[in-house]
Order: sequence, then C-alpha cells, then structure tokens
Amino acid sequence: MSYDAKPEHKFTFGLWTVGNTGRDPFGSPTRETLTPVQLVRMLAEQGVYGVNFHDNDLVPIDASPAERDRIVTDFRQALNDTGLVVPMATTNLFSDPVFKDGAFTANDPKVRAYALQKTIRAIELGVELGATVYVFWGGREGTETDSSKNPLDSAKRFRDALNFLCAYVKAQGYDLRFALEPKPNEPRSDIYLPTVGSMLGFITTLDHPEMVGLNPEVAHEHMAGLNFMHAVAQAWDAGKLFHIDLNDQLFGRYDQDFRFGSVMPKQAFYLVRFLESVGYSGSRHFDAHAYRTADYDDVKEFVRGCTRTYLILKEKAERFNQDSEIQSLLSEIQADQGDYAYLSSGYSPEAVNRLNAEAFDRAAMNRRRLPYERLDQLTIELMLGAR
Repeated sequence: MSYDAKPEHKFTFGLWTVGNTGRDPFGSPTRETLTPVQLVRMLAEQGVYGVNFHDNDLVPIDASPAERDRIVTDFRQALNDTGLVVPMATTNLFSDPVFKDGAFTANDPKVRAYALQKTIRAIELGVELGATVYVFWGGREGTETDSSKNPLDSAKRFRDALNFLCAYVKAQGYDLRFALEPKPNEPRSDIYLPTVGSMLGFITTLDHPEMVGLNPEVAHEHMAGLNFMHAVAQAWDAGKLFHIDLNDQLFGRYDQDFRFGSVMPKQAFYLVRFLESVGYSGSRHFDAHAYRTADYDDVKEFVRGCTRTYLILKEKAERFNQDSEIQSLLSEIQADQGDYAYLSSGYSPEAVNRLNAEAFDRAAMNRRRLPYERLDQLTIELMLGAR
C-alpha cells in the first residue's frame, strides 16, 4: 500500500501550520516567513487536498482594500495552478491586542462589535474562496479572574454573536456551516466552553443549532486528560462532527501541536479506526506545527509525516478488522444470543414484567470470559508490525 497523500484522502493544512516560523513565548522565529502563495505550492508538492486559513494568515489586518484584492488574486491563482481547494476558513480573534479581554465575550461592547465586523468580513473572504465550513476558536474567550466576568453574561454574549452570524449567513444564502472548537486553557487561564461535551450543550441553546457543529482537536481534549476518540464519537453521535483538527499532544501539557501520531500513536490508531469505520467524509485537517528546530525541508517532512502516519494507521485499522484472532475474540466478547432484544424497543409494561420475572445468576455472569488483556496485546503487536 502506498502511504503517499492524494487529494482523495482530503488531507488539509492551515497556512498557520506550515507557515509557522518557529517563534514561541520564549524565543524569536527560527524560520523565514513564506508567502501564502509559496505555502500553497509547498503543500501541493506533498499531494494534499486543501489549505485553510485565518483571515490574517492571508490578508494582514492593516492591509488596504487594494492590497487585499492583490493578495486574494494571487492566492486564487495559486489555488487554480495547483488544484488545491479551501474547505475551511476562520477568523483570528485572539492575536491583536484589541482582543486582550476576548472578542465576542469582551466586557467592552465596542470590542464585541468590532469582532462581529471582522468576522463578517472574514466570512466573506472564506466564501469567496470556496469554504463551506467556518471554524470558531475562542482563544481569548475566558478569564484569568472570575471577578472580571459573570459566566452567564459571557455565555449570552457568545450566544448573541453566533445567532447574529448565523442569521447573516442565512440572509446571504451562503452554503456555510459553523464549527466550534473547544479548548480548556491557553492563552487564557480558563477558556469558556472547554470541552466537546460543553460545546454540544451550548449549541442546543442557539437560534439555529442545525447550522452549528464542532471542530474538535486532539491536543485540546488531551490537555484536559480526556479521551479524544470518545469526544469525537460523542460529536458524531450528535450529528455535529463538521470538521476535525488532527495533531498530537501529551496529556496535561501546554498546547504542543505535535505531528499527528508522533507521541501517542495508540490513541491515534483508535481515532483513525473510528473515523474510517463510521465513514467520516470531511477534511482530515492537520492543525500541527513542525519542531522549532526545523528548516523548510524538514517542514515538508513534517507534512509528509502527518499524512503518512494517518494512512499507515488506516491500513493498520483495516488489518485489525481482518485479523482472524482479533475478530474471534471480539465475537466472543460481544456474543449476544438475542435473549434481551425485547429491551431494545424501550419501555413497556410487558418489558418490565418480563424483566422482573428474570432470575439473574450473578456468579455465572461473572464467569463469562472477557479476554481484554489478550485483545489489547494483539492490538499492540499489530501496531508494532509483529502480526
């Protein structure tokens, strides 16, 4: 099997990922800045499907209208030349000092109004370039001290902003869905709506919940010590997995954004197996950064590493599904003679009467074999190439 990326795999990267210059809170950039056109051409060389962007990844925040038009024209030409597409776009509502207290949840109503204006203009840019998913990451939507904001007020402000933007998109007739991206902390001490579960609850309070889903990210759930695959499954079960951010992250650390599958491959295996088994058809977006030590040749290796690891794990998942011993164990573990199928129809007086008449032998139930140790070891051996 070839592990080379092809457009049909729907692998995407952001301008901010491959364009990251290696700057961190403790050090200056280690790589020169490349233009969006150069980054598009770099990604095309690696066989990826698309490129995503924040508004200011493409157009500087202080660009004049003429500069904006020239940049977009050049970018569109690069897309046409390479065949790359733009499936997703987003707005930077966190870098500029004006957003020091948040954007949609800032205490200053003028900042909240500016955030709406900036987002509307960025939506126009995304739609112009073909995006059908629009991501919201509330990087500054939070607090360092809860003396500063009432979380109920902040929830209302965030809700009002999304309702306004949903109504705007509907009024324009755009084919665009919103995807909210949860994160527990960093750069704020506490970010509102920190996990997939909290976001799912919030979406139900919106005026147009059908337009709004999720963009879960590996690193963000791992920062909180949570099982990312379980969060993705919850989003999928709710019909809200609109987009996904793939990277890697050790539990409980700062936002590391490592190359996909590079530090927690077992978790990555289960994630890939889940996405492929349920038939997820959206972009596989890599929101990760090359090491600060990398030059741009090594950044290309980073791109290839993300996509190759995904495809290797996809192949491993297929082998898992075909492995006779693994499947035999799963059949034994999941054996069901259908004796309790009557419970699958839900409550009825007849079901309760039948259930109450049942004599359960707890000792016999406990003796049922559950060889999870063997199953897990076989999974490890398969991943390590020993099967």
